[in-house]
Amino acid sequence: MRKLILSAAMAATALGGISLPAAASAQDWQSRQERRDDRRDDRRDERRDDRNDVQDARRDLREERGELRDAYRRGDRGDIRDERRDVWQAQNRYSRELRDYRSDNPRMYNRGNWRADWRYRHWNRGDRIERVYYDRRYYINDPWRYRLYRTPSYLQWVRNYDDVLLVDIRTGRIIEVYYNFFW
Repeated sequence: MRKLILSAAMAATALGGISLPAAASAQDWQSRQERRDDRRDDRRDERRDDRNDVQDARRDLREERGELRDAYRRGDRGDIRDERRDVWQAQNRYSRELRDYRSDNPRMYNRGNWRADWRYRHWNRGDRIERVYYDRRYYINDPWRYRLYRTPSYLQWVRNYDDVLLVDIRTGRIIEVYYNFFW
């Protein structure tokens, strides 16, 4: 009987020594998982803040353009000059916020395997392009993903190699150009 009790005590001691590191490793795993979750939440919050900055800058630009239109209606040269300066500053802020967002999220803007039926051509705002350059297959179908602003139905975002063009599909006129948008 004495041998049985001693062997049971020794077995319990040996098993207890084995189970302690397992419990400790489970706690380590849990703490690592919590730290990982915290980092993920922090990155998510930062992305949300970046997205809000871009949206705020876009909203400010829209408001400034509306104020400029009102100044033109009133016809006061001083107001027009001040509002044009405010629009210029709002455009710069929007460009800066968009550039910061793009540099913080590079995987979204990678070039990918994109090919066209023609060689690259540098387009400028106001140029007229042929229909072949803004065919439906070159449309950017999800402009909100790239933080491009929403457009009326007759304007369409079109990819031209690394550039993005905003094209009036009725006339073929380029309204806006973002050079080296994809990299």
